[in-house]
Amino acid sequence: MSTLKNSPNANSALAGAVEKCKSMRHEFVMPEHILYALLSQNPFASTLEMYDIDAVSTLKSLVNDFFYTVQQVPKGVDYEVMSSVQLDTMMTMAYDQVVSSSAESLDVPHLVYAMLHLDDSHANYMLRQIVGDDTEEMMSLLISAYAEQDDSPADPEAQSGEAWRSQVVCLNDMVSLHNPLIGREAELERTIQVLCRREKNNPLHVGEPGVGKTALVYGLAERIVKGDVPKRLRGCRIYQVDLGSLLAGTQFRGDFEKRIKTIMEGLRKEGNAIVYIDEIHTLVGAGRTGDGSMDASNMLKPYLEGGEIRFIGSTTYEEYNRYFSRSKGIVRRFQQIDIDEPSVEETIRIIMGLKDKYEQFHKVTYPDETVEYVVTASAKYVNDRFLPDKAIDIIDEAGAYREIHPSADGGRVVDKVLVADILSKVCKVDAMAMKDDDNGALETLLERVSASIYGQDEAVRQVVEAIQMSKAGLLDDDKPLASLLFVGPTGVGKTEVAKVLARELGVQLVRFDMSEYTEKHTVAKLIGSPAGYVGYEDGGLLTDAIRKTPNCVLLLDEIEKAHSDIYNILLQVMDYARLTDNKGRKADFRNVVLIMTSNAGAQYASQASVGFGARVSAGEAMLRQVKRTFKPEFINRLSAMVVFNDMDRVMAGMILDKKLRELRAKLEARHVTMTLSDKAREHLLNKGFTREYGARELDRVIAHDLKPKLMREILFGSLKNGGHIIVDLDDEAKMILLPS
Repeated sequence: MSTLKNSPNANSALAGAVEKCKSMRHEFVMPEHILYALLSQNPFASTLEMYDIDAVSTLKSLVNDFFYTVQQVPKGVDYEVMSSVQLDTMMTMAYDQVVSSSAESLDVPHLVYAMLHLDDSHANYMLRQIVGDDTEEMMSLLISAYAEQDDSPADPEAQSGEAWRSQVVCLNDMVSLHNPLIGREAELERTIQVLCRREKNNPLHVGEPGVGKTALVYGLAERIVKGDVPKRLRGCRIYQVDLGSLLAGTQFRGDFEKRIKTIMEGLRKEGNAIVYIDEIHTLVGAGRTGDGSMDASNMLKPYLEGGEIRFIGSTTYEEYNRYFSRSKGIVRRFQQIDIDEPSVEETIRIIMGLKDKYEQFHKVTYPDETVEYVVTASAKYVNDRFLPDKAIDIIDEAGAYREIHPSADGGRVVDKVLVADILSKVCKVDAMAMKDDDNGALETLLERVSASIYGQDEAVRQVVEAIQMSKAGLLDDDKPLASLLFVGPTGVGKTEVAKVLARELGVQLVRFDMSEYTEKHTVAKLIGSPAGYVGYEDGGLLTDAIRKTPNCVLLLDEIEKAHSDIYNILLQVMDYARLTDNKGRKADFRNVVLIMTSNAGAQYASQASVGFGARVSAGEAMLRQVKRTFKPEFINRLSAMVVFNDMDRVMAGMILDKKLRELRAKLEARHVTMTLSDKAREHLLNKGFTREYGARELDRVIAHDLKPKLMREILFGSLKNGGHIIVDLDDEAKMILLPS
């Protein structure tokens, strides 16, 4: 039926069933024969007697009564006994349980489990007469009973008194394979102090992922190996227990409990043992099969209280609050030690101490200035992870790259250029933008942005100065690079400035059209819907976008069209550069340029110059209205409010020339060149220049008057194969195309 072997107890039960079948001259071996054979095994009988002192005699009587109802083979007739259909089904179920639980052999508990799940079976009915429906409890007792039997333990590993050693890892033996602990003197001293207490001598390290909780325990193991610890800790051995490995392959509750008990008893007998449990929050609920059953944390309480075995746990703040803190009995037995993220200076010292190992491994060299740059740049640009882990990762990856790709002269030096390149891939930002000592690109930012934006010199200057001020370190580190409100009539370049700025800074433009968030409930989409509402699992659109691209220009277009609740969300973004979504995850805005555009008060712009001697621009008139539209606390948190000038004829002419250059670039792809006469240019400018609609009217005029004529010539006329065309006006002031 299977290549799996049977335990001695299982073989004994099967053999006894066959003998009973033959003695009763039954043609088929049935589950009832196995039940009868099991009654003669002490572990099975003692388990049943916990339910009823007369359970064995009662069951024997019931089974015998059943046997006399089964047809017998006449005496003198030779026959071979065969297994019944029900027995075949039961054995298949039993072997399936063996395979699914990763057990090494079929044992009596597997047979009993299958029997208790065999529908329309007399054996099932008779056994449940004794144990009732609490089969889980019965299976747990049965496993323990067979495990305690000297000649046939439930777990073959338990035959050896040292079986528990295969379930743990001794960190004292692993010290040489792990990075040495550098720094953390105060936390290590506090850990040693707690371990030397008479009671509640169990430290609990709580800190963010990657700050060095595991490294601290290896550092303790290293000091124990060297003997650099108080007398009470000398000779101690630290054993790491992995709850995931203990749970693997356990089918019944008793399996898991037995493994924990075996390990703890082995450690207690050895003495001077310290148990290290990483991700200790998994204790709560581990191995629990129902509301009334025990979990791993309850099983460990006696050992935590006894003091013979000391425990060190580690977990993160989030998991501590979500899982561990619920078990008050466990929490009070531990002494919490907070492991904070090290500072930039401490991290530099840590990596300076580790760099020899990485240099030997990758066969490269890390100059001191590269190490300092890695730490400061990763602290600034990698926002979703913690020091020193994120800096060590960059060091390791840069070393791996240089090992595979030596520099042109064959050198194996990891320089700042390579680190910036690797960081740019991780952080999605231009590598040149990360080089703080190369400010040439930043110095020419004003000229480059101004070259694409016409007639808004003052607005562009304010934007560039805000960026440069932040890069110079003169602004608060816990605020976005800049928080800017662009105010001005439509079509004067507010959105265009954001696009050009993103391109010149080498970062992405993340754009949200705020007209989509006019309703109160739609604002929740930015940070995620509350629990219980549709869309809760999707997270927040804004927070997710910033987590994916933490270095970007964030454009909130036409902010005045959004519901007023949006301003409350933006207050904390502008003040603390943080935004928390509906699941408690934080998005970091410290490397974001926040730009909001507004047409608030556009209806007043046309009235700006009404009246005698009025000299108020449309932008300034709108700015007055903006101060009425937005709350004072919102305006107060802006880096600058940038007023865009009204469109004038000179500005319109410059924009028209830019649009025509873009059109010529498209024509060149079809091998077409174009020359515009002065009259044709003036015609486009006259039709396209309106103060009311700004530059967008120029787009419409070009699209309506010029592009259709070019399209017909390119597809059907003289420009099929390319060529040169002159754009001019006829006598009726209509645009015409003349071949050159």
